[in-house]
Amino acid sequence: MSSQKKIRRTTVPQIAVRKGGEPIVSLTSYHAHTAAIVDKYADFILVGDSLGMVMHGMDSTVGVPLDLMIMHGRAVVRGTQKALIVVDMPFGSYEESPGVAFRNAAKVMKETGCGAIKIEGGKRMAETIRFLTERGIPVMAHIGLTPQSSHVMGGFKTQGREEDSWPAHIEDAVAVAEAGAFSVVVEGVVEGLADQITAAVDIPTIGIGASKNCDGQILVLEDMLGLNEWTPKFVKVYGDLGPSIEKAVSDYAEEVRERTFPGPDQVYR
Repeated sequence: MSSQKKIRRTTVPQIAVRKGGEPIVSLTSYHAHTAAIVDKYADFILVGDSLGMVMHGMDSTVGVPLDLMIMHGRAVVRGTQKALIVVDMPFGSYEESPGVAFRNAAKVMKETGCGAIKIEGGKRMAETIRFLTERGIPVMAHIGLTPQSSHVMGGFKTQGREEDSWPAHIEDAVAVAEAGAFSVVVEGVVEGLADQITAAVDIPTIGIGASKNCDGQILVLEDMLGLNEWTPKFVKVYGDLGPSIEKAVSDYAEEVRERTFPGPDQVYR
């Protein structure tokens, strides 16, 4: 019998009880190899529908199909051992009715092996969140700037600039918490509003462009690694991989053209 201790995945209840405690660390990931790195440090990993823009060159997340989320979700689950894996439900896969949402969420969980799904929307999605959680689907909610609604919002606009809009966002947070969401992503809202949302609910808030006082934080991995030419204001770039990758590719191309690669160490005798 192996003496190696089995690594146990972080569970939904373990995230839920972190309200007001040690900050929750999260990043997105879409591939097995990056997920394996993130897995060493993150409490949960989000397979975000942002993969449509980051990996597939789409203009928004609206065009991402369910099967694409499942494919990337499988890869991330295969590449990890420790973190809770949460998969985004893409636009059009859950809004029609609670029944449709359940059918698609169950498909995602069964075919990827993830531990939870995430859906966008506040009060308008409370009935669906309740329906899912009562039937065994753990739900992470998402309020504030909801990218799937960017066409309705007129683009990716910071929410809460006008203080008289704050009560509606707080009501959204309370509604998803009361419906059974185990946590809620708070995206693109002004700091004071994010603080009030965090104080108003008894589930962890996960900030992205919100406040350091949220119960956790998340960023898109490629943004914080410097792989994108443009990043939102709320992103701190922790790496500079874009130029490093370009230099490596440039050096490789030059050596191939000069016939210095492969060299003596890269061929079989």
